[in-house]
Amino acid sequence: MKELVTYPRKKSSMKKNTISFPKAGLDKETLLQKMTERRANDTHWQTGKAFALVYHPGKERSEAIKAAYDMFFSENALNPTAFPSLRQFEAEVIAMTADLFHGDENTCGSLSSGGTESILLAVKTAREWGKKKMKIAHPEILIPETAHPAFYKAGYYFGVKVTKIPVREDFRVDMEAMKAAVSENTVLLVGSAPSYPHGVIDPISELSDLAVEKGLLLHVDACIGGFMTPFAKKLGWPIPDWDFSLPGVTSISADVHKYGYAAKGASTILYRNHELRKHQFYVITDWSGGIYGSPTMLGTRPGGAIAAAWAALMTIGEAGYLEMAARTLKATQMLQEGIAAHPELKIIGQPDVSLFAFGNSEEGKNIDIYALADELSKMGWSFDRNAVPISIHITVNQIHLEVVSDFLADLKTALDKVKKFRLSHVTSKVQIKAVKGLQKILPEGALAKIQSATAGKGGGGAPKAAMYGMMGALAGTGDLHTMVLNFLDKLNGLEKVEIKASESD
Repeated sequence: MKELVTYPRKKSSMKKNTISFPKAGLDKETLLQKMTERRANDTHWQTGKAFALVYHPGKERSEAIKAAYDMFFSENALNPTAFPSLRQFEAEVIAMTADLFHGDENTCGSLSSGGTESILLAVKTAREWGKKKMKIAHPEILIPETAHPAFYKAGYYFGVKVTKIPVREDFRVDMEAMKAAVSENTVLLVGSAPSYPHGVIDPISELSDLAVEKGLLLHVDACIGGFMTPFAKKLGWPIPDWDFSLPGVTSISADVHKYGYAAKGASTILYRNHELRKHQFYVITDWSGGIYGSPTMLGTRPGGAIAAAWAALMTIGEAGYLEMAARTLKATQMLQEGIAAHPELKIIGQPDVSLFAFGNSEEGKNIDIYALADELSKMGWSFDRNAVPISIHITVNQIHLEVVSDFLADLKTALDKVKKFRLSHVTSKVQIKAVKGLQKILPEGALAKIQSATAGKGGGGAPKAAMYGMMGALAGTGDLHTMVLNFLDKLNGLEKVEIKASESD
């Protein structure tokens, strides 16, 4: 008998935070109290102060959708024969969405866990289609530089080359550059409806013509706009065609948990026909456990999210979506007009629907936009920040109609304050906290390199930009890549990573 070889556990010189497995469970009251305490510093989206991440259809509709989720809390759509109700819910959500997107009796698809999974599935499908139908050994996809990072993620995961196509001055993809980039390995073209950073819809009609001409697939990423633009168009907004009404569009991704107002964990991926969708599936027939088939990336598929997606469409209906779209678009117009009333600020590009970004005008070129964002954040507002161009990103939904005047009042206060800042200083406690947090995890010399790269932009040798600006200073370098990997590693562990200052600091 062989002697068992053991390997001694290495002792780490670093002190780690640990937590022991609980010896006994908490009672419900204590459990919920602890959870309530934990969420005290979360974004207060219920008050309408979050311009990202959360889409709220109102209390009554939300309660109905939650009830549907709870009803199927334990069910698992891994095996649709065990829970035929979930299979029917999914099939009906796909059918209703296909109708919204001008599909026909051949249009089909699947529910996924979110926009990223839907995009991954679209790219995987294109890869398999290219290999099997076109005999392409090294598939390539062409995407606008403003397309969602999930396309790069898909390329990384699936070994597909991702070629970035520049956009025009209006932030829509440059069609001449797209045409020139088509090669013998190209399998998929991509357009956004709209793109997330600037809220503009790519020229999907022209992309459709190119796809038909070259015999290629065309995916439209409507993850954020899919359940808004059709209703905006019915309300008279000048939304260009982007869906299956165009002959070259072969697949569409659209999130039900965004402007569909469903519970998180629900997106759709639709295909023009069943033959194309088959390339999405995975099947193994010689496993010791039997035959295994999976339609999407996930094995276990939470029944609650599927049921809630169906419930959202059914309880809101077209009339409800039109009503919420009208409120959303009115809030969008009011916000844009209020922002543009400040001569130092301007709306970036010409957004097509309910998400947009704003930054410096020529008159306000010395305004530090990230400092403005920090001041608004300290007032409780939550939103994203764009890197190109430097700007504040706003995603509007129907709840925001109630807080437009509050936001615009706070914007004026924040803008007045930022105009008084000396640009030679780090402009807020939020930035100072960010710098201190990064200093602990950056590779040696990286912080000095950031400071050197940003010195002179604000004078005095101090970093002018907040987190986004620092990352932008090292864009494309190994230091930035390492910095982000280290940051994610820390962020997803027990160790506390302080990146935001509270008002009391």
